[in-house]
Amino acid sequence: MTTRLLVNPAAGGGRADRLQPWVAAQLQRAFGDVDAVHTTSFQNADEALAEFAATDGEGDRVVVMGGDGMVHLGLNHLAGTRIRLAIVPSGTGNDFASSVGLPSRVDDAIRHIVADQPTRIDLAEVTGAVYGGHCWVGCVVSTGYDAIVNRRTNRMTTKFGPLSYGWVALSALAEFTPRHYRISIDGQDRELDAMLIAVGNGGHFGGGMRVCPTASVVDGLLDITIIHAVSRRALLSCLPLLYAGRFTHLDFVETLRARRVDIDGDDMFAMADGEEIGDVPLTVVARSSAVNLVGLP
Repeated sequence: MTTRLLVNPAAGGGRADRLQPWVAAQLQRAFGDVDAVHTTSFQNADEALAEFAATDGEGDRVVVMGGDGMVHLGLNHLAGTRIRLAIVPSGTGNDFASSVGLPSRVDDAIRHIVADQPTRIDLAEVTGAVYGGHCWVGCVVSTGYDAIVNRRTNRMTTKFGPLSYGWVALSALAEFTPRHYRISIDGQDRELDAMLIAVGNGGHFGGGMRVCPTASVVDGLLDITIIHAVSRRALLSCLPLLYAGRFTHLDFVETLRARRVDIDGDDMFAMADGEEIGDVPLTVVARSSAVNLVGLP
């Protein structure tokens, strides 16, 4: 059994880099030799994961230290393999870790990782006009106001941790207009104007917003949240409630569950797990037991 530790040293403002020696020592004590890889770019991390995933060794494990971007890479390479994925949440948002219930403290995360008890969890499979025509998503696929805010946050030159998303959300609201969607939910076609339609495997995005608050990664279903076209003032009043997941009672919010969602529309692109994945049209399908996750309490 091989253990590879993949570290994004810049994650969490350098927190992952500072913690890496201690994490590596704990893993070595539990599993023996550990192959530690410091990534210098997403391309470097992508290549390292692709090389390891190709071996598909029974009982092998990849431990990812970083934020949601690194987790997204891990999911995309290890889905469908026998390799176990473990995560030491070290980014600023850690939305995937929050969605699946992983411990937020590094020492607690390591304690559960060395117990080495895998759980098969669901992922969302996205196909269509995304990069490479296909990707796996752990949390939320965004295509409206939420996608615009996410992309602008990624492009900020100066960031303020999880508060960055909220700051950009306020500034983007001043110029946002509802998007026209053409969707199909388990074969039922609809056409509507909406502020956003979020499709979740997990429930969190944007550094802690619970846009799909009842999503489960073991139920074989997608959670869909539709915020229908409303005034900017109404959407503004909704934003604080997203962090607590207490907005679904609002009369302009609709929640659904499905196995497949097809999304098309005017003037929209897609974000997933904090990364830009391409344009619409796209299809999102729930895939049960897609990846072997270690570390759940």
